[in-house]
Amino acid sequence: MKIIEKLISIKEQNFILTNQRAMFWKEASALILSDLHLGKTAHFRKNGIALPSDIIWEDLKRLSSLIYHFSPEKIIIVGDFLHAGKNSEFEIFKQWKIQFPTLNIILIKGNHDRISEKYLFELGISDVYSIYQENEFIFSHEDLQNESQFVISGHLHPGVVLQSSTRKLKFPCYVVTEHQLILPAFSTFTGLDTNNYFQNAQKYIFTQDSIHLIL
Repeated sequence: MKIIEKLISIKEQNFILTNQRAMFWKEASALILSDLHLGKTAHFRKNGIALPSDIIWEDLKRLSSLIYHFSPEKIIIVGDFLHAGKNSEFEIFKQWKIQFPTLNIILIKGNHDRISEKYLFELGISDVYSIYQENEFIFSHEDLQNESQFVISGHLHPGVVLQSSTRKLKFPCYVVTEHQLILPAFSTFTGLDTNNYFQNAQKYIFTQDSIHLIL
């Protein structure tokens, strides 16, 4: 797995966007991601939709690679850590977390994170918030449209459509405006919202080999 980096500066803080659907905040030593949707594929299989069982393993393998690459002191998950109720993927995550016993995981609850905090702590989550603030940054699953502070959010699964000579291509992206940054979905098993909600935004699309700024 290749990790491509793109450094951006926000409020004199350094953030490294990656092509692996997460970013690293250097000054806080924090790996930041959103929309892991743990349990989504198991939920679909339980409801009779055949899906490969290794999707969550691949997502967690990618997360492990990012942890080894950046050596963060903590992970900030900006909502939708879970997808539905308890299922077999909970145990997969618990086993995965064993290899990082000292790593703090901060969860900002999203609209899918509807189980008790007791179960979240059992999974290895260290702290749970509805909205979390650190330094000059507000972390919220959904955009707060707060122009007085900078908001880092997820939820939308943002994407961009580009037209090639023969077809339209879709790419996940980071959306950056004057007052906010919207993360791509960390899970690869998600759709993309390609609506242009933020016409003046900088959009960083990525592939397995590159990151490009689209204005």
